[in-house]
Amino acid sequence: MAEQASNPVFQIQRVYVKDLSLEQPNSPQILLEQEQPQVDINLGLEAQPVADGIYEVAVVATVHTKIKDKTLFLVEAKQAGIFEIRNIPEDQLSPIIGIACPQIVYPYLRAVVADVISRAGFPPVHLAEVNFQAMYEAQQQQQQAQAGNGASQIITKA
Repeated sequence: MAEQASNPVFQIQRVYVKDLSLEQPNSPQILLEQEQPQVDINLGLEAQPVADGIYEVAVVATVHTKIKDKTLFLVEAKQAGIFEIRNIPEDQLSPIIGIACPQIVYPYLRAVVADVISRAGFPPVHLAEVNFQAMYEAQQQQQQAQAGNGASQIITKA
C-alpha cells in the first residue's frame, strides 16, 4: 500500500474558461473601413498552487486588432486547468507546470478565441501553435541570466 501512495500522479481535474472579454469600442463606424487590420497577439502563462498537490495553470491570450490607430476589436481570454500533480521529484515539477499543463490547456484557448471572434462578426483569428518547451527553456535562461549578473541584464535591455 505504501508503494502505491508514492506512485507519480498527473491528472487533469478540469479545464475551463476563467476569463473572457470582447470589446468593439469603435463599432459600427469602423466596420465600414476597407483597410486590412493590424493584429497584435500576446500570450502569457500563469500557474499557482490551489491545494496540496493541486495546481491551476492558465494560458492567457490578448488579441488586439486595429485599423490605423483605432481598435477594431480586443479579445482577452484566460483558459485554465486544474491539475493533480503528486509524488513528482521537485526538479521535474516546474517543467510539468510550465510545459505539459499549458500544452493541454492551449488548444481549448485557441478554440475559444477563434469562436468569440467569429461570433463577433469577424473572420476567426487562429492562434499559432506554441512550443511551450522552447518558451519554458527561454524563460529559465532569462531567469538564470538575471540571477547570475544583474549588470549584464541592464546592458542587454539597452
